[in-house]
Amino acid sequence: MTVLVNMIVTLGMIYVVPAGLRLIDPARFLRTARLWPLAAAPGALCLWLPRGAPAAALAALYAAACLALAARAPVRLPRAPSPSTARPAPSEIAVATALVSPSIAATALVAERAGYRLFGFDLDILALTVPHFHSAGFTAALVAGLVCRAVGGRAGTGRLARWAAYSVPAGTLLVLLGYFVDDWAELLGAVVLTGGMWAVALLTWREIRPSGADRTARALLATSAAVLVATMLLALWWAAGEATGIPHPTLTWMAATHGLGNALGFALCSVLAWRRLGADRPKAGTGTGTATATGTAISTGTTDRLETSR
Repeated sequence: MTVLVNMIVTLGMIYVVPAGLRLIDPARFLRTARLWPLAAAPGALCLWLPRGAPAAALAALYAAACLALAARAPVRLPRAPSPSTARPAPSEIAVATALVSPSIAATALVAERAGYRLFGFDLDILALTVPHFHSAGFTAALVAGLVCRAVGGRAGTGRLARWAAYSVPAGTLLVLLGYFVDDWAELLGAVVLTGGMWAVALLTWREIRPSGADRTARALLATSAAVLVATMLLALWWAAGEATGIPHPTLTWMAATHGLGNALGFALCSVLAWRRLGADRPKAGTGTGTATATGTAISTGTTDRLETSR
């Protein structure tokens, strides 16, 4: 299980996070995205070292970069466009969750690499927290925000998109709180998170996939949507088993199915697909800036591509 989890985490650190930052805002996060693989390299390297001071020191370097990224969440994200409310837009909440999540993963990584049972958690649980908050935390929240940005204003789908953008961060937070409360609280978080992710899958399949720039983009979007149905069902099964005692998969089996499926089938395919959706934006003469009159925090390139293709 350790080798598989390490491979999943390395993929998230080195590629998925910087690629996702470009999707959030290629102007504001361009420099960060370019430098991120260098910042993530110590974190990836520490995974393959024995627990101890050297591994913990390398993990701490990665944690520093993640904390710096988290600090940009409240500063960089503008408020909702409506002058009648000061609440952030749903897509902004999802993006803020994505920006903060790697810092939670990195904190768990430092403790696990040091062999320290942070808050009394087993080292195996800390180790699994790292991929969880790179996938469920960063990528799931990011994609929920992108989907909400693309279809949140459309009649018939806007309400579901906004609900997904709220429920994915809420479910992620509830799962985290469940670590400290009990298995039933974690099950509640899994239910909320699964509902949000299935909404993302449905919207991706019905609204985003048909707008794909080419066959490859559509195939990637279809894969990401289909994989979510299966992997989140596994998450529900595991959480229900932990809470009720019914037979459920082992952590090793979950890493090989739920974890690998989310990392490759959802996270990687989603990031690749959304990058292709916005790939022709500079050719359209829209420039490289991403600030819009509405002040959205998510790159307008992906939305522009979806709108022009419909």
